[in-house]
Amino acid sequence: MKMNLPALKVGENSRFLVNQNGEPFFWLGDTAWELIHKLSLAETQLYFQNRIEKGFTIIQTVILAELDGLTVPNANGDLPLKDLDPSQPNEAYFSHVDKIIELANEMGLYLALLPTWGDKFNKKWGTGPEVFTPENARAFGASLAKRYAKHQHIVWVLGGDRVPQDKEDEAIIEQMAMGIREFDKDSLITYHPNGGVIASDIFGKSTWLQVDMFQSRHQKNFREYTFVNKARNRQPVRPVINGEPGYENIPNLLNKWNFQRLDAADVRLSAYWSMLSGAAGYTYGCNEVWQMNTAESTPLFGAHLSWQEALDLPGARQMGILRSIFESLPWQQMHATRQIFAGINWPFSPPKLALSTSDQSCLLIYQSTGSKIKLKIKKGILNNSAVYWINPQNGRVTPTKAKGSNTFYSPNRLQDWLLLILSNKQRDQWHYTSS
Repeated sequence: MKMNLPALKVGENSRFLVNQNGEPFFWLGDTAWELIHKLSLAETQLYFQNRIEKGFTIIQTVILAELDGLTVPNANGDLPLKDLDPSQPNEAYFSHVDKIIELANEMGLYLALLPTWGDKFNKKWGTGPEVFTPENARAFGASLAKRYAKHQHIVWVLGGDRVPQDKEDEAIIEQMAMGIREFDKDSLITYHPNGGVIASDIFGKSTWLQVDMFQSRHQKNFREYTFVNKARNRQPVRPVINGEPGYENIPNLLNKWNFQRLDAADVRLSAYWSMLSGAAGYTYGCNEVWQMNTAESTPLFGAHLSWQEALDLPGARQMGILRSIFESLPWQQMHATRQIFAGINWPFSPPKLALSTSDQSCLLIYQSTGSKIKLKIKKGILNNSAVYWINPQNGRVTPTKAKGSNTFYSPNRLQDWLLLILSNKQRDQWHYTSS
């Protein structure tokens, strides 16, 4: 049954995404860079179904893929270009792309679609080869837009893990964006930079950049909130997405010894630090899934599971819990605040983060380790509110009370917690079911 997903657009306050019907859109992305390059259509359907069941809303993937995407054929034995020439697309390869795009729509998933990985215009690392010039980049962007403009469920993502190294690199991106806009006037466009960089650092003055995106490195405790805060203070105002955080099951800082892998707790920390700072969404990643690792593959960064096995690592399911919690609240009416916390906020301690409605009728707080939370909120507000602890590992909700004070103690100190405070009116409207 065809879904015909509604197009996405930037909301009225420029901070969040909505669909064309004005309904809030929660960008819960999954990283599937090698999907188009490596998976058959049947495997793609299996992957899509798993991600739908876990609550993902958008899949990030690449047409001209990173891992020898120009010289190693796809699952059907087809290369994307003739003679490595972007002006000569191979129809057989793009017919497969057509089917993937149509399948995503039919199954109810948006696609964050990269025309190319960054090594095809800036081979700072990777395999390349560099095949783009400003001239053929515009033609390539135009050809993709002309082919796919009829699809409303696409967000275009330029870049591909790169920062331009010179004026020619910048021109390639600008021209590719102009080519897309020539035939696709409506789809959102963003940019995927490399680690520690925000898209608006590079293209902040470009009118085609509608959604700001950053990549937090594959590193424990990266403090993603600093990047969201920086991006949200930019002009013009744009929605902010953490488009590539540390992947579940990847070695910390990509160390060659493959130890101290990032786990579900690291994933949750990155996600909640991003979202509680006011991001418009978050993209999860898994080491084996992004590369679609199999027994026949050359594993990167110590990948040791098949992509099918890795689909069910706990962090992916916990991202669905995150989405469910946010969507049960008026989250696009909430703003990041630290003014509600009493006591000393030590600069080198993991911060407590909070989102609040302007009238404090809905307040969501995240702490990375269990401890007390002391708030600067009038007791009159608390006396007319319901208070809950939410376990972000399993979504379970535990009612609690202020016990005559503004101080709350988490159920235990060994994990992260959410504290939710709802006015009686908000409580009556709250519809949330834990997984």
